Amino acid sequence: MSNEQTYDPVYLHTRREAIVIIGLWLFALLWTVPYCYFNGFHTVSDGGEIETMWGIPSWVFWGIAVPWLVCDVIAIGLCLFFIKQDDLGEAHEGADIAEDQQRLHQAEGRG
Repeated sequence: MSNEQTYDPVYLHTRREAIVIIGLWLFALLWTVPYCYFNGFHTVSDGGEIETMWGIPSWVFWGIAVPWLVCDVIAIGLCLFFIKQDDLGEAHEGADIAEDQQRLHQAEGRG
């Protein structure tokens, strides 16, 4: 009897995709918060003129709008080319979970 645990491929794909999406979110967070803090906070308190880009304060443009757009493009690319369409099997409406688990254990030879 082997202690090696095998995972469902659907689970492995989902975990990999979640790690990539969380990484993308973390990258955006680590860019946006420090950039906006260091470039936006002092401009408001100094009372000086605020630089703009297309009518938007430049720190908002580079700290929020650009990372947002980059993350949107990357997310669309991930959806189109990275995320897999997995077959989840047939849906058995009203099936008893205990029966399904018993059948699974019998199929694996666990008795």
